[in-house]
Amino acid sequence: MAPSLSPIRSHHVAVIGAGAAGLVAARELRREGHSVVVFERQKQVGGTWIYTDHTEPDPLSVDPTRSVVHSSVYGSLRTNLPRECMGYRDFPFVDRSGESVSRDPRRFPSHGEVLAYLQNFAKEFAIEEMVRFETSVLKVAPASEEGTGKWRIESTANEKRDRRDEIYDAVVVCNGHYIEPRLAKIPGISSWPGKEMHSHNYRVPEPFKDQVVVLIGNSASADDISRDIARVAKEVHVAGRSNAADTFIKRSGYSNLWMHPMIERVHENGSVLFQNGKTISVDVIMHCTGYKYHFPFLETSGSVTVDDNRVGPLYKDVFPPAFAPWLSFVGIPWKVVPFPMFELQSKWIAGVLSGRIPLPSKENMMKEIRTLYSTLEAEGIAKRYTHQMGITQFEYSNWLASQCGCPETEEWRKEMYLTTGMRKRAHPETYRDEWEDHHLVSQAYQDFSLYT
Repeated sequence: MAPSLSPIRSHHVAVIGAGAAGLVAARELRREGHSVVVFERQKQVGGTWIYTDHTEPDPLSVDPTRSVVHSSVYGSLRTNLPRECMGYRDFPFVDRSGESVSRDPRRFPSHGEVLAYLQNFAKEFAIEEMVRFETSVLKVAPASEEGTGKWRIESTANEKRDRRDEIYDAVVVCNGHYIEPRLAKIPGISSWPGKEMHSHNYRVPEPFKDQVVVLIGNSASADDISRDIARVAKEVHVAGRSNAADTFIKRSGYSNLWMHPMIERVHENGSVLFQNGKTISVDVIMHCTGYKYHFPFLETSGSVTVDDNRVGPLYKDVFPPAFAPWLSFVGIPWKVVPFPMFELQSKWIAGVLSGRIPLPSKENMMKEIRTLYSTLEAEGIAKRYTHQMGITQFEYSNWLASQCGCPETEEWRKEMYLTTGMRKRAHPETYRDEWEDHHLVSQAYQDFSLYT
């Protein structure tokens, strides 16, 4: 006799944020039969991909009373992944027939093209009807101390005139993590007279004309912005923590761009001393040092914390065991192909909430988290790298796919990600415009023909 299936349960779910994670979370939750309200503080969907030339009044973005700008996108930004592997799995990031003009048909398009893709996705799946725009979430907290699983959400809209206090069955946090900057610690900085800023507040190179600029960082933004600024600046120096202490390299193709190890200290006379012994008189130090996970609205009495950029405890980077499945997070892992991963995380959350997909017990989830933490510690991996994935993302995504009963990551997508990474390291100037993985592009388009 076939086992009787438990009925699918439908819940009232709040999604915080209408960026790439919140949009696909809303779609998957509704597909699973849940009723969904998406809270979005901006006027449109797209999250961090909404470009604005506004920057924050505090160039370091450390003043807690500042008016916050929610985008970190700079004018020249192009994706560092090809569009074929970037898109959601069943809504490929391709030129769509029926659109009058292709905005930016390049494989590594501009930020505006990514925003247009997300807007198309929202339109295709009628997601905007679930979104409350220009609505700020002030507080997300358990609705009672009895642990009923219900959540109270306080929000304001219409420039704080409309205040709501509502109860939801579950909350999915999709508020992104490119808003609250991390800063490097620099000995002597308090008495250094130059200008300090974070790349969150960088938009265009013109303000740096004829200046000497030091960028701190080793990731995509430091790489892009240093080249962008070098077109107008007098000199550009990039200080990277992972560069050897004697590094002093002029970037090929540039007469005014150098690579260094980290800053040793700065001085009151405006000079900067690097660990390689070089001293330079500098106008601006720009921190391209990434961001902190930040959930100012979330009140869990210490059950979920951010400690040295580790959000925890989280089972599989999604569920905090104390509140599972009624609180979850989409988009915590980094160094990943984000959109397809958001999609799988969202499918998993939606299926767990409806009772179709079981979760382990709280004890077993905690046990697995403790094992992960002790493994990272034994390997000497700092807490702040807990959510960094890289190559392990495919194993993780395939695990999610197996939970949801959907196909694993396509082999071409994985290969495209790895090939692009190798080309980026070997040809940082040209990898976006010259490539050799045409066979992978053909495989991708064969798959896309199912959906387009």
